[in-house]
Amino acid sequence: MKQILGLILVLTVAAVAGAEPQRLTVTAGVANIRSGPGTTHDVLWQVQKYFPIAVIEKSGAWYRFRDFEDDVGWIHRSLVGDVPALITKTDRCNIRSGPGLKHKVLFSVGLGIPFKILDSQGNWFHVEHADGDSGWIHNSLIWK
Repeated sequence: MKQILGLILVLTVAAVAGAEPQRLTVTAGVANIRSGPGTTHDVLWQVQKYFPIAVIEKSGAWYRFRDFEDDVGWIHRSLVGDVPALITKTDRCNIRSGPGLKHKVLFSVGLGIPFKILDSQGNWFHVEHADGDSGWIHNSLIWK
């Protein structure tokens, strides 16, 4: 009986561990997000390069995903890749010259700006926008 309970526990833990959504990133300059898995479905919105997504379902060559605002849509697999990325989740985010508050603010961005992750130090991420602007952002300001 202990062996059966042990096996059930192992299978349950494996199922929960496997439930973590796959994280991918938009690699196209601009991508259409659709209401269903195919080009005949309506375009709901568009996203920019480095937009991170959490895949929750697959249908052929299409991924159903959830984004940082819990919005759900479909994207073709040719438009995404395994690139480390993040997106800003607050209205004002300072991008700094180095990993810390003592470093100069290079520029500020608003909500929903995607970046590619270049490096990290502690709670700071060195990031680059699709337009080439780069700097450091704190973990409390992002979703990845």
